[in-house]
Amino acid sequence: MIKRLIIAFVLLVLVCGGIIGFNIFRDRAIEQYFANAPVAAATVSATIVEPMKWTPGIEAIGTIGAARGVDLTVETSGIIKDVLFTANQRVEQGDVLVQLDDVVQQADLAAGLTQAALDKTAYDRALELQKRGVGTDVNVESAKAAAEASASQVAKFQAVLEQKQLTAPFAGTMGIPRIDNGQYIAPGTIVATLQDLETMRVDFSIPEQQLELVEIGQTVRLGVSAADMPFSGSIIGIEPKVDPVSRLVSIRAEVVKPEGRLSPGQFVQVRVQLPEEDGVLALPQTAVVTSLYGDYVFVVRPAEDKAGEAETAQPAQAGAAPAAEAPAENQESAEPALVVDQVFVTTGRRSQGLVEVLKGIEPGDQVVTAGQNRLSNGAPVKVDNTVNPANITAASK
Repeated sequence: MIKRLIIAFVLLVLVCGGIIGFNIFRDRAIEQYFANAPVAAATVSATIVEPMKWTPGIEAIGTIGAARGVDLTVETSGIIKDVLFTANQRVEQGDVLVQLDDVVQQADLAAGLTQAALDKTAYDRALELQKRGVGTDVNVESAKAAAEASASQVAKFQAVLEQKQLTAPFAGTMGIPRIDNGQYIAPGTIVATLQDLETMRVDFSIPEQQLELVEIGQTVRLGVSAADMPFSGSIIGIEPKVDPVSRLVSIRAEVVKPEGRLSPGQFVQVRVQLPEEDGVLALPQTAVVTSLYGDYVFVVRPAEDKAGEAETAQPAQAGAAPAAEAPAENQESAEPALVVDQVFVTTGRRSQGLVEVLKGIEPGDQVVTAGQNRLSNGAPVKVDNTVNPANITAASK
C-alpha cells in the first residue's frame, strides 16, 4: 500500500515538473523569438536639407478699413421726402442721396429773393438820384444796407434749403439704407454708410522689438489666411509712440484697388516683407519635434553607417567568427537599410510654414518630415514621400 502511494507521488511530481518546465521553456522561447525578431521599418516622408533663399517677414493680424469711410447723417430735422440711393450703389461726389420736405424753406427763399430784388432796385434808384444831385448820402447808405441785408437773408434761406438735402461728400459705394420715405428724422440719425472701396487700409500692431525692421513704403502682403495672401500694399504710417501697456507699435498700410474682395472691418493676416537672404538652412515646421529637452529632428542614415560605428565602439573579440555575408545577387536587388538618428537642433525664425535651423544639421542631410510619432533613435525606416499629409492635401486640390 505504501509502495503504491510512493509511486503515485513520484508520478505526480514528474507530471507537474514536466508541465512547469514546459511552460518555462515556452516563455523563454517566445521572449527569445521576439527579442531576435527583426523590427518592421516605419514608413516616413523625408526631405533633403539644402541652402535656400529665405524671405523673412513680420507676421501680424490686422483690421481692414476704407481709406475714406463715413456714416452719413443729416444736419437738420424733417420728414423724408425721397431716398435717392440703393444699397451698394456707386455714387459720385455731390450726388443727392436724401431729400427732406423743404416746402417752407422754398417759400422763405422765394420771399427773400423778392425782397432782395426790391431792395436792390431801391439802392439803384438812390444812386441815380445822388448822381443828379437830388439825393442825399444818407439815403444811398440806407438803401445799400437794406440791399446787403436782403442778399444775406437770401444766402441764409439758400443754406437752410441745402440742409434739407444730404449729398455724397466723396465718391464711393453706399451701404444699406436705414431710413424710409415719410419717416421723421433728427440730426445725428445715421442714414447709411459710404465707403470708398477703391483704396483700402489695414491697421495692425507689431512688438516694439521689431520696430527698427519696418519703414515707410515697405511692402506688405495680406489675405484671409497665412497660406493665401493675394493682396499687396505698402506701409504709409508708423505710430511714433509705443503703447506702454501692450508694448506694441501701431502700423498702417494701404492697398490700392483690391477689386472688392476686401471689406471694411474684416480681419486679415498681414506679413511685412523683409529683405531676402541667401544660404539659409530651413525645414518644414512638421519636421521639428518639440520636447522638454529641446527641439529635435530625425535624420535618416544608412544602416551600414550605424553598424560601422558600433563595430568601432566595440571591437570584435579574438577568435570570433565573422558574420555571414548575404549573397551578392540579394545585395544588389535589396534596397539599402535605413535608420534614423535623433538630432537636437537650435531653431531660429519661422515663416510661411518653414523654420530656420541654426545648429544641428548640415546640407545634404535627409530629415524626416512626417511619421515621427512612431520613431525612436536607431529605428529602421523606409522613405516614401507620398505619405506626407501636405502632399496628399495638395494632390486632392
